[in-house]
Amino acid sequence: MEKLKKRWGITSNFQLIVIFIVFAITGSTSAYLSKPVIEWIGISKDAMSPWLYIPLRLLIIFPVYQVLLVFFGLVSGQFKFFWNFEKKMLRGMGLGFLFKNKKSS
Repeated sequence: MEKLKKRWGITSNFQLIVIFIVFAITGSTSAYLSKPVIEWIGISKDAMSPWLYIPLRLLIIFPVYQVLLVFFGLVSGQFKFFWNFEKKMLRGMGLGFLFKNKKSS
């Protein structure tokens, strides 16, 4: 636990527990919400192969997860941690252009 706290730059066990809870709630909620979203788009599990349906559902879960992670981070009082975590994750996926650093002269 200490290595994780040091890596994430947090100091208390309580903060670590809150972060774990936010990750759990976000994952569960995004998986739950992806089903109605994918049905709203018109994609049916019965109408296509699981080899196509599952990747499409995962593609839907991804942006839902990103938004919910920041939202639940805000609600839990850990917005700064989750905003930085989000930026780091997106940069690692090659989407860092979304968060260009503004350099002052």
